Amino acid sequence: MGAGAGDEAEFGLRGQALALRRIANTTLVAVLERTAEIGLRRALGARPRHITAQFLTESTALGTLGGLIGTSLGVATVLCTAVIRDWTAVLQPAAVLPAPLLGTVTGLLAGLYPAMRAARTEPLAALRR
Repeated sequence: MGAGAGDEAEFGLRGQALALRRIANTTLVAVLERTAEIGLRRALGARPRHITAQFLTESTALGTLGGLIGTSLGVATVLCTAVIRDWTAVLQPAAVLPAPLLGTVTGLLAGLYPAMRAARTEPLAALRR
């Protein structure tokens, strides 16, 4: 028996939640590892909004890249399966096109806390570490 639409939606939401956690964790680790760099930038005059923008850009790029790779793998899987089974591949643009955008939004949301944490870093304390 096939999976219902509710099962597919649940699977998709769990995947997005996992992606959100992984991107947030990666960005938070980047913030912790680059404390000296953040402190130096702050000491040289970078404002908290510049630091926030840097880490939000990085996490958004990660999410976008993940969305593009995931979409590409999904399309390739559908096409390969269709070729192997001698089927006609049917891809709905409404389902495929928003996927990278969803990755971008996920990356942006996942980077909010690490970016704000990095922006609150005091320059002197960061340079002492």
